[in-house]
Amino acid sequence: MLKVGLTGGIGAGKSEVSRLLVSYGAVLIDADRIAREVVEPGTPGLDAVVEAFGPGILTPQGTLDRPALGAIVFADPERLAALNAIVHPLVGARSAELERVAGPDAVVVHDVPLLTENGLAPLYDLVVVVDATPGTQLDRLVALRGMTESDARARMAAQATREERKSVADLVVDNDGPLEALEPQVRALWSELTARAAGG
Repeated sequence: MLKVGLTGGIGAGKSEVSRLLVSYGAVLIDADRIAREVVEPGTPGLDAVVEAFGPGILTPQGTLDRPALGAIVFADPERLAALNAIVHPLVGARSAELERVAGPDAVVVHDVPLLTENGLAPLYDLVVVVDATPGTQLDRLVALRGMTESDARARMAAQATREERKSVADLVVDNDGPLEALEPQVRALWSELTARAAGG
């Protein structure tokens, strides 16, 4: 099994790269998606979050009210650390479970937005960074995601820099151009990953 950490700044196109890798046969483990799953209604994760933060972080339907929780934790580093102490071990356990069922020959791609920021590179056999210039990221966030320019800039500023991401990269995918230019690169990346997986 080859464990790949895939990361990139917001708007760099990491989701498109992971989608293409899955189409070629990669097993995708999406940290953000798992983080949502482990706090769905009826889970021990949601029970633990409610116990720590009170019933005010639930919607009337009993699901997690993310904006309400965000307002609490992003204003207080200690509260954020308390939330992470609940959620991160659950995400880790679920990721390990998905890895176990992937099979010994699988290329397992972990989609981890904050891989660089959280110092997670050593957890993977290799790290792939999807890279784009800040100007391209900004254009995509405004045009494709409908963000205001100030919101987009704030989100980008809260993340690692391009240089910091590249410093942990084993392989870099340049996604500064159009989609047509991305696909051949990801095909070549897939060939490299499968060759490494086969070589042990």
